[in-house]
Amino acid sequence: MNIQVNLAGVILKNPIMTASGTFGSGAEYSEFVDLSRLGAVVTKGVANVAWPGNPTPRIAETASGMLNAIGLQNPGIDVFCERDIPFLKQFDTKIIVNVCGKTEEDYCAVVERLGNEDIDMMEINISCPNVKEGGIAFGQDPKAVEAITAAVKRYAKQPVIMKLSPNVSDITVMAKAAEAGGADVLSLINTLTGMKIDINKRCFAIANKTGGLSGPAIKPVAVRMVYQVANAVKLPIIGMGGIATAEDALEFIMAGATAVSVGTANFVNPYATVEIVDGIERYMLENKIEDIQELTGVVK
Repeated sequence: MNIQVNLAGVILKNPIMTASGTFGSGAEYSEFVDLSRLGAVVTKGVANVAWPGNPTPRIAETASGMLNAIGLQNPGIDVFCERDIPFLKQFDTKIIVNVCGKTEEDYCAVVERLGNEDIDMMEINISCPNVKEGGIAFGQDPKAVEAITAAVKRYAKQPVIMKLSPNVSDITVMAKAAEAGGADVLSLINTLTGMKIDINKRCFAIANKTGGLSGPAIKPVAVRMVYQVANAVKLPIIGMGGIATAEDALEFIMAGATAVSVGTANFVNPYATVEIVDGIERYMLENKIEDIQELTGVVK
């Protein structure tokens, strides 16, 4: 039985990886999960300099999910390269570094620095606000998506994954723009913009007013968008959004995802990723499926 998958020439032992921002850089979860059992670990977003993140409170629970407005707090690329990459190199898993920035130059500086590091891929978070354009996210303008993809590719030595925002009118337009810019892989979806109000305090539950909604509540939206993108571009897709079980992961794979990322579920169940790996293997045995690629995009 083969559960290996190929993402732009990078072979993962299985299609299960962690979603950026939900797993740190692996150290916090390593006492619960053997990281070597995962196809890849996707790190928390890293910028060219340290970011303090947003004011607190910045997390709130919702029905079937959570809101977060962490603001991509991170120690910066220098600390990341000295501390986090050596830690992850201890494990037999692929290393995917999530990159964030506020300008095109920010992204390119991190990507150029990572070119000399022993990592496997980069995931570019284009849900960051483009400060030069008044704060609109790079991922909400197809011209900006194509431009930032092309700029990053000029510096990248590893395959580039472009992480798409769902907060757009047509996800396929953004996917095609990333493809035109030279992306190697697409990942989707990032969080949906949401809001929660504390009726007792009569104020916003999150200091930022709005936050990113993740968890089971967004899964049907995510599956639909993965399906649309899989039928609009020729790139491999990493699907994410509310995956908590093997059944959830298989939905994304059948919709057209080559691999999947597990995010919010890690907070509820730190064993979620390895349980999903086991569950997919069980499903394949029970259904006499020899190769996981038989399931990829099977629903048309």
